[in-house]
Amino acid sequence: MRYTISGKNIEITNALREVATNKLSKLEKYFSEDTEVQVTLSVLKKNHIIEVTLPLKGTIIRAEEEAENMYAAIDLVIDVLERQLLRHKKKLINRHRHHGTFRTAFAQADYEDDEGMKIVRSKKFPIKPMDAEEACMEMELLGHSFFVFRDRDTEELAVVYKRKDGQFGLISPE
Repeated sequence: MRYTISGKNIEITNALREVATNKLSKLEKYFSEDTEVQVTLSVLKKNHIIEVTLPLKGTIIRAEEEAENMYAAIDLVIDVLERQLLRHKKKLINRHRHHGTFRTAFAQADYEDDEGMKIVRSKKFPIKPMDAEEACMEMELLGHSFFVFRDRDTEELAVVYKRKDGQFGLISPE
């Protein structure tokens, strides 16, 4: 695997780069040698955050973890990535069957398969036209972390969501 390690508000020392590479090499048993891994290490106040992105053809596998020190964050993100890979193994293998993205041993091994994603509740509601600020207010009143609405100006569906930092985000179609 090829690693691209970058930092935000942190100097990437050789020791930190080596630890990250060595720990992430645990994932090499799943991917072919030419798989690219993008790693971003950052420090925000006292929290050490690691983001790992594996851009595959048509899919992105991504995990982000934070801890009090970078080494603990690296360990946490490895566990998350491995869980994601094993949980979605069948879908990933089927999608990338002819691309050679995954190692043969991973593709042929039997892992415990979760029952997959289950929709446990379905809900229908009228979507009225509003602007993003009004949608944020509606979301806050409902106590939800996201809200789907029809943009008053474009008539397209859009989503507002609450970010981890307490700010709001907007997702709208191009």
